[in-house]
Amino acid sequence: MLLRPNGNNKSMKKIVLVYLLLFIQVFAFAQNLDQKIDSLLSKVFTDKNGPGGVFMVAKAGKPIYQKAFGKANIELNIDMNTANVFQLGSITKQFTAAAILILEENGKLSTEDAISKYIPDYPNGNKITIHHLLNHTSGIKDFTKMKSLSQIAQQNLFPKELIDFFKNEPADFQPGEKFEYNNSGYAILGYIIELVAKETYENFIQKNIFEKAGMKHSRYANDIAVIPNRAYGYQKKSNQYVNKTKISFSIPYASGSLMSTLDDMLRWQNALNQNLLLKASSVKKAFEKSNLKNGDVVNYGYGWHLLNINGIPTREHGGSIFGFKTMAVYIPIEDIYVVGLSNCDCNSPTQVTRDIAKLVLENL
Repeated sequence: MLLRPNGNNKSMKKIVLVYLLLFIQVFAFAQNLDQKIDSLLSKVFTDKNGPGGVFMVAKAGKPIYQKAFGKANIELNIDMNTANVFQLGSITKQFTAAAILILEENGKLSTEDAISKYIPDYPNGNKITIHHLLNHTSGIKDFTKMKSLSQIAQQNLFPKELIDFFKNEPADFQPGEKFEYNNSGYAILGYIIELVAKETYENFIQKNIFEKAGMKHSRYANDIAVIPNRAYGYQKKSNQYVNKTKISFSIPYASGSLMSTLDDMLRWQNALNQNLLLKASSVKKAFEKSNLKNGDVVNYGYGWHLLNINGIPTREHGGSIFGFKTMAVYIPIEDIYVVGLSNCDCNSPTQVTRDIAKLVLENL
C-alpha cells in the first residue's frame, strides 16, 4: 500500500526545518562570538609559554564561553585550564560586604552603626559608620599606601594588630566628604564580622557564603596548604618572569585574601540573583548609589563599582595582589556575567573583561 503525504507531514517538515535553521543560526552566532572574544584575548595573552589567564562569559546563569590561556605553572610547564584556582585580590570585598549584610539581616548589626560601637578606641569612630567603610567614604588612611607597610607584609597579624597598624594615622578627610578607595575600611569590616559573629572571618565566609552557594573550590588564601588545581602567581621584573612576592594573607585579610575559580564565581553571581544568601532587599541595598555631604553621587555600592557600558548599568570590580589580577563585570538588565582571572600581575584583565562585556552586549 502506498502512503500519501498529508498536511500533517508537511507541517512537521516545516517545523523541523525552522528548528534546524534556528540551530544553525545560533551555532553560527556562538562561533562568531567565540572568534571575536578570542581575537580580543590574543592581544593580551601573547606568550603561550608564560603565565596566562582564564575567562568566562555567562548568559542567564549559564556559561556560553570559557577558555584558558598560557601556563598555570611555568616551571612544570603545566597549561592553564578553566578549573584553576586563583587569588581574587579585591574582589574579596564583595564577599566581605555580603557577610556584613547577612549579619544585618540576622539583627547582629546595622550598616548605620558607628564603628565605635565595636571598636571603642578607634579615633573619630563615633562619626564613622559601617556604611562609610563599605562604600569607601570613611576618610581612614589606606594602609596599603603607607611606606611602612613593608615592615609588616610578611608578619602573621591578628585583625586587631593590623588595625592598630593604621588606626592612628591622620585621616584623609572627614567621613562622607569624599569617595576614596580604601583597603583599611574592609580590614575593619572583617574585624567587626569576627567580633559580632564570634568566629574568624575565614570560617564565617566559608560557612555562610561558600558552602551555601556551592562554591567548593573557593577558600581563604594560603601559600602553605596543598590546593588542588592552584594557579601559581608570577610577576615580571627586568623583562623576566619571577615567582610572586610572598606576603602574609593576614595583611590583605578581608580586603583581598580569598581564592576562587570561574565556575565558583558564577555560582556566587547566581546565588545573589536567586537570593540564596541574602534577601532581595539586602541585595538591592548592596547595589544602591549614595551621596556625599555635598550631594555628589558615589558610584560604588557595597563591594561593587556601579558603572555602565554604553549607558547600560554594570556592577563590577577588579582585584590586584602579588602575582594575580582579576576582573568581573555583571550586566543586570541582560543577565550577562564576564569574569577574567590572571596569574601574573603583568597581564591585567580589567580592560579586556570590560571589552568582552561590551562585545557581548553589541552582539546579542
